Amino acid sequence: MADAVAGPSRDLDAAKEAYAKGDVEASKLAHAARAPEKHSKVGGHLKSIVYGGLDGIITTFAVVAGAAGGDLAIEVVLILGISSVFADALSMGVGDALSTKAANQYALEERAREMWEMENNPEGEIQEMIEIFEEKGLSKEDATTAILAMSKNKEFFVDLMMAFELELEVPSEDDNPYFDGLVTFCSFVCFGFVPLMGYVVLYSIDLGDDKVNILFIIACCLTGLMLFVLGALKTMFTIQKWYAG
Repeated sequence: MADAVAGPSRDLDAAKEAYAKGDVEASKLAHAARAPEKHSKVGGHLKSIVYGGLDGIITTFAVVAGAAGGDLAIEVVLILGISSVFADALSMGVGDALSTKAANQYALEERAREMWEMENNPEGEIQEMIEIFEEKGLSKEDATTAILAMSKNKEFFVDLMMAFELELEVPSEDDNPYFDGLVTFCSFVCFGFVPLMGYVVLYSIDLGDDKVNILFIIACCLTGLMLFVLGALKTMFTIQKWYAG
């Protein structure tokens, strides 16, 4: 679901399309359009979706392949597969949530320190940023002019220091690491269950003496298909073609 956010006015979809085609004139028209930008919040969780989905597919297929290679009964394959899906999904989801929370806490602590330094020693912080901008290729005069202008907005300037000095991203106010963990968990379960679908759907159907091998071949096909689908899904938020994901 797309939500309008405050910021520059332009037709973002048209701007992306112009960039993909290399059309300069279309890009100019898109930036001239006076319409609020709309950004998809789903893209912010793309890492968790791909991370959870990919690990879910590969992990479950590895369990299925190992069980099939050991000539285990179909019931055993299902028990091992389903238990592995939920156990690993929980581990991945909690791990994603806790690691993101720790990273966010570290960034906020560093921001608090930078704000304290800005309030108590603004000259030193400003000089640091001037030197950083000089390293980026600006002349001392241009760097000084730019930094002095931006330092008038203390909140903005501290965020700028976080990005250029510490190379850290300040988490937004609505950033919820536990939701990221939930996305990872759900993605793992949804994609990870796919290699088992053949075993679940065809469990009670008589496929002859070669049933185990047939189900394993179906699992291989479903795994390949879902890897392709996951890659194609990723391209919805990039400029890649769907078949190149």
